[in-house]
Amino acid sequence: MTAGTRNSFTDTTIQQALAEAAEGVSLRSVTKKYGSVTAIEDMTLDIVAGSYCCLLGPSGCGKTTALRLIAGHEEASNGDIFIGTRRVNDLPPAKRNTAMMFQSYALFPHKTVWENVKFGLKMRKMLESERRTRVGEMLEMVGLSHLAERKPHMLSGGQQQRIALARALVTRPQVLMLDEPLSALDENLRVRMRGELRRIQKQFGMTFIQVTHHVEEAFSLSDQVVVMNHGHIDQIASPTEIFDNPASQFVARFMGDNNIFSGKVMNCAPDTHGHLIQLEVEGIGSLFCRGQATPLGKTAACSVRPDLVRLEPHLANASPQSSPGPNHVSARITAVELTGYVTRVSLMAEATGQELLYKVRTHDWNTSSFQEGQLVTMRWSADDCVFLPY
Repeated sequence: MTAGTRNSFTDTTIQQALAEAAEGVSLRSVTKKYGSVTAIEDMTLDIVAGSYCCLLGPSGCGKTTALRLIAGHEEASNGDIFIGTRRVNDLPPAKRNTAMMFQSYALFPHKTVWENVKFGLKMRKMLESERRTRVGEMLEMVGLSHLAERKPHMLSGGQQQRIALARALVTRPQVLMLDEPLSALDENLRVRMRGELRRIQKQFGMTFIQVTHHVEEAFSLSDQVVVMNHGHIDQIASPTEIFDNPASQFVARFMGDNNIFSGKVMNCAPDTHGHLIQLEVEGIGSLFCRGQATPLGKTAACSVRPDLVRLEPHLANASPQSSPGPNHVSARITAVELTGYVTRVSLMAEATGQELLYKVRTHDWNTSSFQEGQLVTMRWSADDCVFLPY
């Protein structure tokens, strides 16, 4: 048997074993309290077997608590947790057939790479011959067989991360949980390891649940993003859906850079594209956006991404907007920041002083005539403006 054939056979064997082990996760009305403090409240969530799910949110929002509840390191105050069809509330972590990859990787410094990966199998009292086979397969899978006899301090950050991943997968868990596994890496390595994690998850069909507070990380990795805020879920959707249609003001702000305008709903008219909503914004006038039916008089907001705005020369004596059409706001350019391919242009609304943002290709900005300090008109379509009901 050639080396190529052997590797192919090994990869296929591992892939089948891990895919067969993968299970979905369900939380039903789960609450977790620490005395008088509620960390998670009435959380209901379904994670499909074989998918990559990211729990996303700021520090203290409850995402790590949710992960620890699934793993069994915390006990739910109320509600039910299922892995596959098994209710696991009363099962200890070792009986849930899950694995956790910690932020610090938690490698044993005195053990070799081989011994670190083997540790979980040894604790399960697996036969030595089977341990050797599985450890060898896993080290080959992550491309570090040649470092088997090294100690963790002799490895780079990326190599340590791959060893921690191999150690977590070697037991063939039904669900792999990752607690901010990339936060200790520098930016370039973090981007590379994101690709490595996604490649392995796709290749072997495992269920991955990852905690992160990095929006870009969640978007690049996930099939499903769960945005959390103060122990509640604000939105569950694909990265594309959350990017294009944030469900709340919190989600829109947490995604970063969105221009958000608060006001009162003056009109809500159904049409072929859903509902066209007129929002009266103090100091600016009417802005039009798209969303679901909503009561008149409700206080709400709308959001437009900075890359969907266009700048035009300022219109002197422009009348307040009162009918559907391109939204417009007078604003002054306050700063221009080159970030590479994209240039960020900061502005301030002339009437209200609200800080706004415009993003444009650097080439297009450099060939425009706009200057810092200039008064301009920001325009955008109602179809690009998302209604935020809360």
